[in-house]
Amino acid sequence: MKWIFFLKNENKKKYFYKIKKFLYKEYYLGKIIYPPKKYIFNALKFTSFDKIKIVILGQDPYVKNNQADGLAFSVSKNVDIPPSLNNIYKEIKSNFTNFNIPKNGCLIKWAKQGVLLLNTILTVEKNKKLSHKNIGWEIFTNKIIKLINMYKSKIVFLLWGLQAKKKAYLINPKKNLILTSSHPSPLSANYGFFGCKHFLISNKFLIKNNIKEIIW
Repeated sequence: MKWIFFLKNENKKKYFYKIKKFLYKEYYLGKIIYPPKKYIFNALKFTSFDKIKIVILGQDPYVKNNQADGLAFSVSKNVDIPPSLNNIYKEIKSNFTNFNIPKNGCLIKWAKQGVLLLNTILTVEKNKKLSHKNIGWEIFTNKIIKLINMYKSKIVFLLWGLQAKKKAYLINPKKNLILTSSHPSPLSANYGFFGCKHFLISNKFLIKNNIKEIIW
């Protein structure tokens, strides 16, 4: 399975045409859309289908200037680490005492190891969170989750927050591991995310199944 074939196939479908039509209009109207066009499919670019070990689901891209890089929870190296990602780093530190919190929020190194950092909505208008909800991206990303569930096994799905948890029905828990908690945002991290040990549990699961662990 190659993402390029999946993309070519979806590109022919009516719902995907609607996504493109919507985006073309937004660009034409001069609206600023994140991430930049060349980064929209970065989650698939940096994590090939064959290498997927863990799936982390985000909601939609960051809405501030220069933040969104096409990977869920990740940001470009030259911007401040967002609060949610800072809390993710804190939880990893509590899982692995030898983990040093990075000075930037770029998570490409995770993606290259097999962590699919997938937002369920792939674009957003500047400063307008969820502005591209229901334009069709959810159909596209649901198909990605279904494909992974259908053709792969022993994948860890990390579902943080109510919106991510809603995707659990797409995943077969007999084939794959589903871990859920509250969202890592400052508003909810204390209600289940902190102390969830998802990073430690994920690595133990991978090792148990003779899969190379993630260096977080």
